[in-house]
Amino acid sequence: MNSIFSLGRFLFAVPIAIFGINHFVNLSKLSGWAPGGTAGVVLAGIGLLAAAISFIIKKYDKLAAVLLAFMLVLFVALIHIPSYMAAVDIVDKMNAMSGILKDLIIAGASLLYAKFIAADPTYIGR
Repeated sequence: MNSIFSLGRFLFAVPIAIFGINHFVNLSKLSGWAPGGTAGVVLAGIGLLAAAISFIIKKYDKLAAVLLAFMLVLFVALIHIPSYMAAVDIVDKMNAMSGILKDLIIAGASLLYAKFIAADPTYIGR
């Protein structure tokens, strides 16, 4: 049963890594509306990839989980909520709301990871 639970760490890390890779693959598209432009998109992509790698190798994973949660809450406040407020079309509003909920879910899961799963308490503590 523990091996099934251990799989959860990878099911959490792999989509985050894919989100990070997508920041580089879609750099020109994302740079136009992201805060900080190209630099902001690159920094976010690096942060997502670093968090995913940290979860997989279990090094600085508690710090990575807390920083990931913070970054995602910033995404909600700086990107998704303004997109929701500016949207006129119902499809655009639904897409923005999906982004809000997705990032809040992942932020919450990151904090749960930090509390109950993280193996390396360096910089954050127990």
